[in-house]
Amino acid sequence: MALVVQKYGGTSVASVEKIRRVAEHIVATKKKKNDVIAVVSAMAGETDRLVALATEVMDPPDEREFDVITSSGEQVSSGLLAMTVKALGEDSVSFQGHQIRIITDNIYSSAKIKSIDDRNIRLALGKKKAVVVAGFQGVDDDGNLTTLGRGGSDLTAVALAAVMGADACELYKDDVDGVYTTDPGVCPDARKLSRISYDEMLEMASLGSKVLQARAVEFAKKFKVPIHVKSTPRPENEGTWVLDEEKVMESMEKVINHGIKNSL
Repeated sequence: MALVVQKYGGTSVASVEKIRRVAEHIVATKKKKNDVIAVVSAMAGETDRLVALATEVMDPPDEREFDVITSSGEQVSSGLLAMTVKALGEDSVSFQGHQIRIITDNIYSSAKIKSIDDRNIRLALGKKKAVVVAGFQGVDDDGNLTTLGRGGSDLTAVALAAVMGADACELYKDDVDGVYTTDPGVCPDARKLSRISYDEMLEMASLGSKVLQARAVEFAKKFKVPIHVKSTPRPENEGTWVLDEEKVMESMEKVINHGIKNSL
């Protein structure tokens, strides 16, 4: 039995049909005797809609209330996913950031995680439930809702994987099946990487890559959390591993040595 953290981005949960596909994958993972923690973003376009509403009322918006508004999208998607998993016959429960006490500082819209209380998650897993966590959300020491910045659900997933000692941290994307050398939508010659180091991934993020949130990669590097970027429509595909430099080099040496042996 393994503990798997799976994160699904906004395009992966953009409709009820897509949420059902995600739920089916969670159920399939559970049936392989794994414990699952699924972290979800808001449905595609929802956060932009909420931002537009907030700025229409007040521009610039009040920082505290802005986080109250923009964090609500993940509440909807997490509840929908938990219900869909239940409808497929597997018990499930959703948690919001304040329910598992993802404690952050009070820098609204770009909060940093200070600690996570994992007791409710462990209790739910002990009851064989698939746990669904609203990404992007936190709460400060005074109980105010906070958010972790754009792409913050990546950070939620990596932080939970670190705290829970997960065996895998899988970040699922609907539009790509891994990390490419450049944007495959722009450059047809883009090559998918099987492995990439944290530092290389951070460099790509600094150059504009939006595959992973830079802060999530920094957190993964600090706590040695291997990230596996995979495709939601094609979860059986290998995807791309984001690892520390030593493990990337070890993997490359194995590939090279295997090729040498086969050529003898």
